[in-house]
Amino acid sequence: MKILCFDTTAKTATAAVVTEGKILAESSVTIGLTHSQTLMPLTDGMLKAAGITLSDIDLVAVSHGPGSFTGLRIGIGTVKGICQGSGKKCIGISTLEALAYGYEGQDVWICPVMDARCNQVYTALFEGRNSLTGGINRLWNDIAMTIDELGNNLGQPEIPVILTGDGAELVYKALAEKIPSLRLAAPGLRLQRASNVGFAALEHLKTEEPVSPDLIMPQYLRLPQAERELLAKQQATAK
Repeated sequence: MKILCFDTTAKTATAAVVTEGKILAESSVTIGLTHSQTLMPLTDGMLKAAGITLSDIDLVAVSHGPGSFTGLRIGIGTVKGICQGSGKKCIGISTLEALAYGYEGQDVWICPVMDARCNQVYTALFEGRNSLTGGINRLWNDIAMTIDELGNNLGQPEIPVILTGDGAELVYKALAEKIPSLRLAAPGLRLQRASNVGFAALEHLKTEEPVSPDLIMPQYLRLPQAERELLAKQQATAK
């Protein structure tokens, strides 16, 4: 099965084609342009360089959140357009789960953290399985919390805890002295990779069915800033 995969949930726009246990092609850019400017050109170039056409693709996978509100809409909108035009089905994958797949098969805990601003992060916790079985086990659901709350919830685990994602350095600086088992992922392993979205999708397909594109929706975890500000004004006015 060939899966075309996308992640636009943070500063990196990334696309890939994966099959079971193999990356056939992958392309990423982190240059500050909007994903609407970069995603399709890099995808078209990647497919052309690999000699892959859309007719070769069996399924489309996308990170459906949490993440940047604009980035999520661009990525999911792109997938909807591709699937509606080609009749293909798709699957949505947690951004945090996809980040954790960078450590599949390692005997560690994996804590993906994305900077949600205002001293908050989007986070979850996963357990890497041993190298013989591979895969990951989810320990926490995706959630938004403060960095202090994350530290309290992690406690003092004896097993190494790998911090990955764009909030990893922020959390490491805040919590490393309190939690000695924390480890900071190398810079190249903190960025979103579409191939990890694909490998997570392959695991999900063992127990889930792909869906039509109209059923893929963003998973925000919290309201967009504009809606939060409006709600705060309404609450202040009501007092």
